[in-house]
Amino acid sequence: MNLDLTSMSRTDLEALKSDVESALIEVAEKEKQAARQAAEQAVAAYGFSLDDITGNGSKGRKSGPKPLSSPKYRNPADTDQTWTGKGRQPQWFKDAIAAGQSPDAMEI
Repeated sequence: MNLDLTSMSRTDLEALKSDVESALIEVAEKEKQAARQAAEQAVAAYGFSLDDITGNGSKGRKSGPKPLSSPKYRNPADTDQTWTGKGRQPQWFKDAIAAGQSPDAMEI
């Protein structure tokens, strides 16, 4: 298939480009499906499913949000303010340390 691109108009070239991009997407999807089928057949020969191997089945990742950590420190000036000891230190904790208070004294 030989196309004389120099004789084509800009509109024709853009349409050709769009057609080529669409065709590339379709071919990539077909190749992905073929690869998946080949992989499923290969693992089936050993008695496994593809989900068993990749960990995408029901035994895979846990779903849902992470559980919240329990607070480890409490602000002595305002007992409603707590901190788990993980992540960035809250300003009240920094201020208390700067004032000479020990972290052990603020532990819950």
